[in-house]
Amino acid sequence: MTAEPTSGAFLATFLFFLLALTSAGLFFTVNAIRRLRRERDELMHQKEVIFGFIHDVGDVFVHSEEIDLDRMLNRVLFYAARTTQAGAGAIYLYEKVEDAFRARAVSGIFPPLSGLMDGRLDKAVSKSQHIEQIVRAQLIQRGEGLIGEAADFGVPILIEDAERDPRVPKHDPEFLRIRSILLVPMRFLQRILGVLVVVNRVDGRPFIQADLSLLQALADQASVSIHYAGLRDSLGEKQRIDHDLNVARQIQTALLPKAIPRLEGIELAAFNHSAQEIGGDYYDFIRIDDDHLGIAIADVSGKGIVGAIMMAISRSVLRAQALMSRSPADVLKAVNRVMYEDIAEDMFVSMLYMVLNVRTHSMVVARAGHERPAWSQAHEKNFTIIDSPGIALGIADKETFEATLREKTVQLKPGDVVVAYTDGVTEAMDDKGNEWGVDRFLESVSTAAPDGANAVLNNVQQRLMRFVGSVEQYDDMTLLALRILK
Repeated sequence: MTAEPTSGAFLATFLFFLLALTSAGLFFTVNAIRRLRRERDELMHQKEVIFGFIHDVGDVFVHSEEIDLDRMLNRVLFYAARTTQAGAGAIYLYEKVEDAFRARAVSGIFPPLSGLMDGRLDKAVSKSQHIEQIVRAQLIQRGEGLIGEAADFGVPILIEDAERDPRVPKHDPEFLRIRSILLVPMRFLQRILGVLVVVNRVDGRPFIQADLSLLQALADQASVSIHYAGLRDSLGEKQRIDHDLNVARQIQTALLPKAIPRLEGIELAAFNHSAQEIGGDYYDFIRIDDDHLGIAIADVSGKGIVGAIMMAISRSVLRAQALMSRSPADVLKAVNRVMYEDIAEDMFVSMLYMVLNVRTHSMVVARAGHERPAWSQAHEKNFTIIDSPGIALGIADKETFEATLREKTVQLKPGDVVVAYTDGVTEAMDDKGNEWGVDRFLESVSTAAPDGANAVLNNVQQRLMRFVGSVEQYDDMTLLALRILK
């Protein structure tokens, strides 16, 4: 017979199981507490990193008169690597001119994400610097590779096992292997500014979703600062441009004649309207001797201070040469010989130079690539365009320039009007992009010519300004007119 268990044995067994269950419960409870504490500590660490990042980047933005964008990006990258425990990272910013992305900041030994390593790595004195130079030099086009994908779709990319993903570049050196990679777009108001990338956690584990979420939060915060840094840079650049334009206008104003000469039997008039971008228009009256007056109008191709300075040089050289000859062609030849050696390759000066005999009213015209003057004869309905061949100053060498240039002499009579202008007058545009044109210009001159040079000037200005309205013009408008009174 089997003995029945005693109540004492049953109680002992029950207590044993109860103790075992309690111990297991305590064990799991302790582990759960420890896990929660680790998660809490990790969250606190992440919170500390985020607040530190926001404060640090904000500090750079607030306390800098001029934002050091590279310094800001390096700080963003430092916090990105610290937050995700990444071994290396880079920030690719979009460059509008290139329509591509370029690494503006690099941290750690960051492997190139476009193309292969060159064969000079083994010979490089510093492998890390050589790799960084390659990464910074590479342009990644829109839609190209992982950078282009993250930018075009505007979504983050997490690749836990990068060695198995065909989109990830494979490099032979072990230290350039990409084991895990995170890419997050940097956006402001749906506009892509760049892409933030980190690779390879230092603990050897792959990146996880929590890393991606945190990195995107950091990228979003950084994007705001980068956007406003760009605005501040743009504002600073605009202020510098405005300053240059003001200086250019001051130079231009100082060089234009302070007063129009008063000559018996001759009426002279001129105006210059500076555009938004100073183009270097210039006109001048030069008293050569008692019987001869030099009349010049010119247009310098350069803008801003460069154009104004070139205009000043042209004026000085012309005035110096004008006193040595009554031949406008000889004067322009001398001016070209002086300027050709020093003028920049992408610049030139178109100039019309006329010498008027104030007693006989004979006028000799030479044209160095400038617009042809219009001659309204008192008893003729149509205009005569005074044409003389010539190319602009500073374009061709001495032999070519002088072989091309020719003078033309015209005999003016009482009531005749001659008008010279720059292309800013005829090429002025209205709000629909239509040019005022030569026909409208000549019609305005023809209507007012019987009433004199000042009437021509006033009529052209009024009609021209009505045509363009409030549209900003990007080329100076200059006009001069003379009329033989008797």
